Amino acid sequence: MKNHQLFMASIYEPKKLAAFRLLPIGKVFQYVFLFVFLSTAVSFIRFLTGDIELFNASDELIEYAKTVGGLLYPMAFVLQLVISTFYLFIRVSFFGLVGLGLLKILKRRGEYRHMWRTSAISITVPVLVSLTLEILGIKNELNFPITAAVHIIYLLLAANYYPKQPKPKSPHA
Repeated sequence: MKNHQLFMASIYEPKKLAAFRLLPIGKVFQYVFLFVFLSTAVSFIRFLTGDIELFNASDELIEYAKTVGGLLYPMAFVLQLVISTFYLFIRVSFFGLVGLGLLKILKRRGEYRHMWRTSAISITVPVLVSLTLEILGIKNELNFPITAAVHIIYLLLAANYYPKQPKPKSPHA
């Protein structure tokens, strides 16, 4: 399955979102890294345009940035890439646990690895909402609660399409 197909299905089709739990892990990583690069690019462009001030903390950091010169930009890009990667994979892992709880509540079958993959693909809309809020300058305090609610809604919709747990057999049958 191509990434643009995953993208469209992750937005509109919760049934396919649940089916993506069976994708190979390499394909899921590839999809998540597309969003890592997207969020890194947005942050880096904001840094280049002066929308984000990284060295507002102290005079020493400003002086260091001047001595580094042109190396500041590749260093900033790599740092933003590492932070974005760490953040998105931690987020996917956390919401994989949330999704596992949803499976238990809904009495559906699934393992953490399945819900992790579903969480990774369902991160599409939360990341797009987060980037939109960031570009619009909405307060960061509101960013995580809004995107977390959206992520949970997508996980809940997908969890409804996971297979049901078998009913326990009665001891008298």
